[in-house]
Amino acid sequence: MQSQIHNLKGEILDYSFHEADPKTHNLVIIGHGVTGNKDRPWALALAEALAEAGHHALRFSFSGNGASEGSFKDSTISKEVTDLAAVISAAEDAGHSRITYTGHSMGGAVGVLAAARDSRIQRLISLAGMVYTAKFANTEFSDVTPGEGNMWEDENCPLSTAFVDDMKAIDSVLPYASRITIPWLLVHGSTDDVVPIEESRNIFDHANEPKKLVELPGVDHVFSDGGLQPMIKSVIAWLADEGAA
Repeated sequence: MQSQIHNLKGEILDYSFHEADPKTHNLVIIGHGVTGNKDRPWALALAEALAEAGHHALRFSFSGNGASEGSFKDSTISKEVTDLAAVISAAEDAGHSRITYTGHSMGGAVGVLAAARDSRIQRLISLAGMVYTAKFANTEFSDVTPGEGNMWEDENCPLSTAFVDDMKAIDSVLPYASRITIPWLLVHGSTDDVVPIEESRNIFDHANEPKKLVELPGVDHVFSDGGLQPMIKSVIAWLADEGAA
């Protein structure tokens, strides 16, 4: 993975590649949540642990986020699905034939939509994955006027009409669960106050086998305060089990 990755609009997506055994074809692509980027502590720690466990890992920032090109105002779940497709294409061109996608929060919603339509994704991992997109937008930003205010008062993250409209148009990724037939791991902290754990429980009930839900007691949305290592261990153990299967 040495070349630049461009999305459909020609924007360069910033990424970091963590190389494991050159003989393996396993690659875990890591996508972040809303207002995040590839350098979030959980993403970096997970990527390093994956490489040590023998899996190539690629963490990237969706367009308009982090050091990736594009405007944050254009960042939507629908656009991020196409960003992920571009990353997968680049990975395939580099010789990676077994792709696992790991998405956190809104990146989890991206993963559900992508895995429901893109057969190149062979395993799916949702970390505190968002399910009810319209509800999220209404709950978190009901007091902000799109096009005028910011997400969580962050001037670097303006709340755009495009974002809100896309969240409402999708409404929920729950209906897509039945279309996913690949192995699926869901990991969620019980004290997540951004995306409630009930969302993972609900979509898990609609998912096909093989599936697994890991609930981490006392763990928050970003797996801090002791939640990081349990999350990482859950992911690596599940990948080992799926690999053996």
